[in-house]
Amino acid sequence: MKVVDVRVLKPFRLFCGSEGKIVFSSEKVMLLFVTIPARAEVPVHSHRHEQMGICLKGKAEFRTETEKSTVTEGMLYWFKPDEKHSVASLTDEPSLFLDVFNPPREDYLEKAKNVKESTKV
Repeated sequence: MKVVDVRVLKPFRLFCGSEGKIVFSSEKVMLLFVTIPARAEVPVHSHRHEQMGICLKGKAEFRTETEKSTVTEGMLYWFKPDEKHSVASLTDEPSLFLDVFNPPREDYLEKAKNVKESTKV
């Protein structure tokens, strides 16, 4: 068994001031804790990874090419692989999310590795 306190994990930069913390990553799935600053926007992007998640705190508008939805605390979302999407924070405080990726995001694993290496004494 493995237990992690997300408060002690080192964050790395995602988009436009957003930060990520890899909670767990296996061969098939990654859990990523995401903080989006107040009123910030994650630009339109896509990736080969399936993405699901839950809003833990805050409020955001999730957009795809054909839909937009307001997501608040306790609501869940799902993006198919290669689906273009963006996120805009709708609050004056940071919004918090727990994202699940399948397969794990290689780019995020590399960013997390670089943060750990740069903080070694």
